[in-house]
Amino acid sequence: MSLVAAPLRVDVVSLFPAMFDALVSHGISGRALERGLLTLQRWNPRDQAADAYRRVDDRPFGGGPGMVLMAEPLARTLDAIQADGNTGPVLYLSPRGRPLTQARVCELATMASWTLLCGRYEGVDERLLAARVDEEIAIGDFVVSGGELPAMMLIDAVVRWLPGAVQDAASVQQDSFVDGLLDCPHYTRPEHWQGHPVPRELMSGNHQHIERWRRQQSLLVTARRRPDVLERARAAGLLAPDDEVWLASQLQIDQELR
Repeated sequence: MSLVAAPLRVDVVSLFPAMFDALVSHGISGRALERGLLTLQRWNPRDQAADAYRRVDDRPFGGGPGMVLMAEPLARTLDAIQADGNTGPVLYLSPRGRPLTQARVCELATMASWTLLCGRYEGVDERLLAARVDEEIAIGDFVVSGGELPAMMLIDAVVRWLPGAVQDAASVQQDSFVDGLLDCPHYTRPEHWQGHPVPRELMSGNHQHIERWRRQQSLLVTARRRPDVLERARAAGLLAPDDEVWLASQLQIDQELR
């Protein structure tokens, strides 16, 4: 008898839990929920508020604009999540957090459970973060109105790595950042479009040539658009001597054409 892996459990703390309907109802994450690969539970901290007005925020000490989410309703919500069986780490979506990487996404996909805390307004009382949050994660160097959209992006990225979530698992292995580089360009029918043909290497039928072309294009796209990513790949030893020789020749051509 085969054993079925337990689904990844994700709990989300949000003042706007209905925003996550997009994940539940559509795309790969929706299919993962249907297939029992993922469970997603949503918790509104207003349900743990102490007063009749369900208040969860207050003005910041020291003055200044905006409101700050209070520690106590969030702490009670996290207590309820733990009592319900999710004892995994608590992750807070924050622009001051560590940037999310593909490597971290893959690690989260191997865990049994975790909780996402979505901030709002000016943020969360620092005492709650210090006492109850295990990790702060940033989606990018920009600010949005709350943690819900970054949380949905994180969940979607992780779900792609759950076995059985994506129809063709090989497509995930070819995503950007998996091998340390950006993905190569892709083409489909027709062979000629508005005077632009598909690169002849892709039409050759020679799989070895195709793979070499894709590798080289990944190198070139990464060097041109994200030299920081290329340097990380180089430092990690992910570039072969042949890669370096070919890339140097192409970048020299780029320089001469400027």
